[in-house]
Amino acid sequence: MNSLAHGNSILDVEVSNISAHGVWLLAHGKELFMAYEDFPWFKDQPVKSILKVEEQSPHHYFWPDLDVDLSEEIIEHPERFPLKSKST
Repeated sequence: MNSLAHGNSILDVEVSNISAHGVWLLAHGKELFMAYEDFPWFKDQPVKSILKVEEQSPHHYFWPDLDVDLSEEIIEHPERFPLKSKST
């Protein structure tokens, strides 16, 4: 049985940081930043709910506890998708 070297993630997607400005997602070795200004659904949520992310299909991410699902394109280009939740 082979195992990965220390420091290598076995996950394809994970939340790598939560800051006062937003959430960092690490997906397939690529870092994606979700500012609360563009992704208000993450602001003021429990850390465990933000950390629980699943890749439902390639480059499509779902947070079941928050009922939020986003594609990599939406995360990279939020200006192309101006519809936002009115709740904060």
